[in-house]
Amino acid sequence: MNHLRVILILTSGLMAGGCGQDTVRIDYEDGLAAFSADSLKKHISVLASDSFLGRKPFTEGEHKTITYLEQQFRMAGMEAGNGNSFFQEVPMVNIRATAEPVMNVKSPGGDFQLTAYDEYIIWTDKTDQNIRLENAELVFAGYGVVAPEHGWNDYKGVDVKDKVVIVMINDPGFWSGDASLFRGDTMTYYGRWPYKFEEAARQGARGCLIIHNTRAAGYPFIVQQNKFNASRLLLHNREKKGMDCDVIGWLPESTAVRLFRTAGYDSTLFMAAGRQDFQPVPLGLTVSTSMSVQSTFDTSYNVIGKITGTKRPDEVIIYSAHWDHLGVGRPDERGDSIYNGAFDNATGTAGLLELARAFKSMKKKPERTIVFLSVTAEEQQLLGSAYYAQNPVYPPEKTVANINLECLNWSRKTNDMTIIGKGQSELEDYLEEELARTGGYISYETHPEAGLYYRSDHFSFAKAGIPALYAVSGIDVAGQGKEVGKRILEEYRQKNYHRPSDEYNPATWTMEGAIIDLQRLFQVGKRVASEKNWVQWKPGSEFRAVREQHE
Repeated sequence: MNHLRVILILTSGLMAGGCGQDTVRIDYEDGLAAFSADSLKKHISVLASDSFLGRKPFTEGEHKTITYLEQQFRMAGMEAGNGNSFFQEVPMVNIRATAEPVMNVKSPGGDFQLTAYDEYIIWTDKTDQNIRLENAELVFAGYGVVAPEHGWNDYKGVDVKDKVVIVMINDPGFWSGDASLFRGDTMTYYGRWPYKFEEAARQGARGCLIIHNTRAAGYPFIVQQNKFNASRLLLHNREKKGMDCDVIGWLPESTAVRLFRTAGYDSTLFMAAGRQDFQPVPLGLTVSTSMSVQSTFDTSYNVIGKITGTKRPDEVIIYSAHWDHLGVGRPDERGDSIYNGAFDNATGTAGLLELARAFKSMKKKPERTIVFLSVTAEEQQLLGSAYYAQNPVYPPEKTVANINLECLNWSRKTNDMTIIGKGQSELEDYLEEELARTGGYISYETHPEAGLYYRSDHFSFAKAGIPALYAVSGIDVAGQGKEVGKRILEEYRQKNYHRPSDEYNPATWTMEGAIIDLQRLFQVGKRVASEKNWVQWKPGSEFRAVREQHE
């Protein structure tokens, strides 16, 4: 149901209510005493320490991380979550593509060079030893979207086989301000960069370069620059031979405008791309460059612990968080090259351990099985959760819900929690009721154009039809207001996101807000674990039909 269900608070501190099929009684105090800010800070300080080397898969940092997580799960009294093991193997390939320092551009008016890193970045998802573009034609393909349900095709009328397409980030509705196009300023999967690379490959293009814009992408260009000539990971069981472009990457807007002007156009091409009658524009330019490629096949690991349910053990609730970050990479202005990933996502991983302790401490044990899943390679296109969804330890048709943890609030309590992906499942109603019970409220993401719903591990569960909740810290800081919260998040996004400066600060990280938010998500899971009914997708969710296939 979309409306808020009535909450009945009993004099004993128990709740009667549910999703319409049964009545449950929840002791809200059961398990709360286990949560500890000091314990949370200890886990974060370890996971985000320099000695863990940025927790990148296939490195010593991974070994230290998964060993630590297994130890902590055991100490918390967890059972092994994958048969007799706490680990699930995730086969991947590590690809390091080293790009030539320049890209040569030929035009009727004269030739010139673009400089790698400053004027473009490129890489490849192919494992070939060497990749070369030789006088490949450039075509501007608008948003690079083919969406029949929206009557949209940016590739109509032009054959881009063996060419390099330049496309815009985000959706037509975002740039035009027209709420009737796609979902307006709320990004759909069509606006995400993985989709644009996939569609270019389906169209036969040899290359795809996305035009970066900070507001439309949700992060500055330096986030992509920091990954230039670094190794990247992919699942190597994808069976996608021949389905990737040879060359993929990004251009800053200034480079795109320079190419347009060289071809006799200008930035008005951006606006033209926002019309349904737009057709791809051959630019009359060709590009040449190369990359040397080294590939290493190896295995990373998801870490899984569980508490078996007392009454319905085959029905499962999964709490997830990714343990990985970016490892050691390009030094920042301070000379620091370790991407510690304290906020993103040592906080969420530490929160998973706190939740495990809390559930284990309950006097009335969960009736459904609670699984704690710490996944690998989220920073590499959600690979760990994607592999789990494709190779589930617990059947999707028996998985009641997923609750994902990412970037917990290191500062003061907020009155709200922010839902990412408004209107998806009844889990939002559960959380809204929990917040209302304790005097808080739900808010919604302030940057829907960033497509955050498609950028964390809950998305892998949603695609498998499992109702998934992604809720993060709110912005209404207790006693200080919304502007303070907005400023904190914006400062992190601009200065620390995917940079070495994302570090644990014991002087300022009180974790007060994180503990409150964890307790809120704990109560949601506790309630779902006590009910007999199943959480449902809401009408209009694109994932509802997948779930209904399992019913």
